[in-house]
Parts: sequence; C-alpha cells; structure tokens
Amino acid sequence: MPTASSTATCIGNGWPREAPSEAPSAGGAPRTRVAVAVRVLHVECGRHLYGGPQQVLYLLRGLAEATGERQDLACPPGSGIARAAREVAEVHEVPLRGELDAGALLRLGRLIRTRRPALVHVHSRRGADWWGGWAARRAGVPAVVSRRVVSPEPLWVARLKYGLYRAVIAISEGIRNVLLAQGVAPGKVVTVPSAVDTDVYRPGGDRLWLRHAFGFPPEARVLAMVGQFIPKKGHRLLLQALEELLPAYPDLRVLLLGTGALLEGVRAEVAARGWADRVHLPGFREDLPRVLPALDLVVNPAFEEGLGVSLLQSAAAGVPIVGSAVGGIPEIVRDGVNGLLVPPGDGAALERAVRSLLDAPARALAMGAEGRRIAERDFSLGAMVAGNLRVYRDVLGSGRATQH
Repeated sequence: MPTASSTATCIGNGWPREAPSEAPSAGGAPRTRVAVAVRVLHVECGRHLYGGPQQVLYLLRGLAEATGERQDLACPPGSGIARAAREVAEVHEVPLRGELDAGALLRLGRLIRTRRPALVHVHSRRGADWWGGWAARRAGVPAVVSRRVVSPEPLWVARLKYGLYRAVIAISEGIRNVLLAQGVAPGKVVTVPSAVDTDVYRPGGDRLWLRHAFGFPPEARVLAMVGQFIPKKGHRLLLQALEELLPAYPDLRVLLLGTGALLEGVRAEVAARGWADRVHLPGFREDLPRVLPALDLVVNPAFEEGLGVSLLQSAAAGVPIVGSAVGGIPEIVRDGVNGLLVPPGDGAALERAVRSLLDAPARALAMGAEGRRIAERDFSLGAMVAGNLRVYRDVLGSGRATQH
C-alpha cells in the first residue's frame, strides 16, 4: 500500500492520489498530511463513547487535522459521540434503532442527499451496516464499512451486506480471516487496526489513589477486567478462576469494569460467594486513563473478540495482560512478551496464567513495559488515520481497495 509521504496529485472528487508529507501526531506517530480535502459521511450508532465510537472520534479528529475538512457524522440523539465530536465534525443526530428500523434508510438517505458526501463510511452494525449501505447505494454514493466484531454471519447475509460496499475495513487480521471465510473477496477486505491514544493512556498511575478510591488496602494487588457484561466476554470464567486465586492471594482485589445485561447476575453471584469486599463491580468508568496504569494485571477471558480496545488501552498504560487466544487478542497480547495467552474457555489455564504473573512481579513489570512499546509501535493514531485515508483514496480513485 502506498506510503503517506509521496507527492500529491488530484483525482476524482478532489482526493489526492498520494499524501505529501508526514508530521508528528498524538502518541508520537506520523500524521498524514493531505493536500486536498474530501467530505465523508460517517455513520456510528453506538450510544456510549467507548470502543467503536471512541475509535470513530479518533478518526474524525485525525481526518480534521490531516485534511483540514470537518467531516459529517450521523449518530443517535444524545449519544456520547454526538457531544464529543462537535469540535471536529458536523454532527447530525439521527435516530438509528437497529435492524428492524427501516426508517433509518429514509433518514440516512435524506442526509446523504442533503450533505452530498464523496463517500459514506459506516462504522456500526445494529442495522446501520444494512441501512447505511442501502442508503448510499440508492443515492449513488460509494460506501465502505468497518467490521469490528469477529462473530461470523450466515453466508447469505455476508454476501448481500458486503455487496453494498466498495471496501470492508477489518480492525484485526482475525476479523479479516472471518470475512474471507464467509466469501468476501480478498481484494475488498483491508485491515486497518484500531488505535490507542498513547498520550492519554500511559504508565505511571497513582496506585494509592486507586486503592483508596475503591476501598482496597494500600498494599493490595489489583486485577481488572474491562468489558461489557455479555456472555462472550467470559466473566463467569474469571469467577471460576477466582475460586482458586482469592484464597491463595489474600492481598488480591478485583475490579470488573463495565455494564451490560449480565451485570446484576454477576454482582449477585459475587455476593453469594462472599466476595463483595474483594471483588467490586463499579459499572462503566470514564476515568480509565487514571484507573488502568494503577493496576497490576488486566484479564480478558473472552470467547470472541474482534481486537479489544481495553487491551490496547491496558498495553499503552504499561499493564501486563492475560487473554484468550481468540480473534484479534493475539495481535495485541504477544504470548510471553507483554502477557500470556490461554485457550478460550479454559478456566484452569486462566487461573494458572494469572498465578504465574502474581508469583513473578518482576516479569509482570517487564511485560507491562513491552506492552507500552507494542502500543506505540503498532497501534498509533497516525497509522489508523493513514490506513483509513488510503482506503478512501483507493475507493474514490480506482473503485476498489487494496490489501498489502
């Protein structure tokens, strides 16, 4: 794929064939400089500013810096990204109610015809990938879609849905492999990894603050899991491991951060086991940049994971990670380097991996430092923005995207 450092020449829609220069960006990564701007309509239906919506906000900021152009954003009314993106994008609050909301086709269609973007970039599932793709096609505007989840879809669904798009952007090689297995043409699928802001997530947390904030002893070692409380995240697998770990390590405390359908059920299970003083479930936290670097260990026992934004954040914060060897997790967690990988669904292996790092604090500390280097090198904001820019350029310039 072309680099972002060659001379720019313009093609259709005013898009440069190459980007002329690079400059430092947040996190120390190159920032792509584009000579001529293009307007893209981004569609994101997440309500909370975390995970996918946070990645979209990073992209909008990076595109504004790289092109000097305020992008368009369609998102649900009152959503977190609607508030946060106003400084860098033209925000259009559009009801997006899911797969059965056929009215989204009309609402997005009107917006596309009004704003007349050169390209539509759909970032969400939950129906937006169907209605956004159809709306763009009806309006005669090319579209691309980002795929952030690893769960396979029926082959007929994949064939119809991804046939609406000129390119499919996978946020990990694990997701790209799923798409290829579902029959999506290799030349249509481009991997652009998610990013982490290494200026925001960085090592050196206030350990005493964290322990005081959650009522833990000052000397406690704190393990955390960050993610939605849904079955595929594996919370109950961690509870299984804690049956052995909590008695073995009296100084161990646990934070289960996030919200979701299983939250109250897990909370009740923790209380029934008599762990309420050692395992806390504080819900969604907006201060993760302060929380993560004060941890001793992060665990992700997911059965499925596209990439894992919380793992990127943890790595950038210098925290060692124990994760399942599934989906995109091995692309962040390098086994024996910045953490340990375990077979998905294996509670005993999870317990052994956590125990091995609790028993070797110097090794865990070294792994955390290596995770920081991986985040800076492989998951920078500049690389993510440049990757999306290349997809836009390829689609608008040649009618296809290329994978390198």
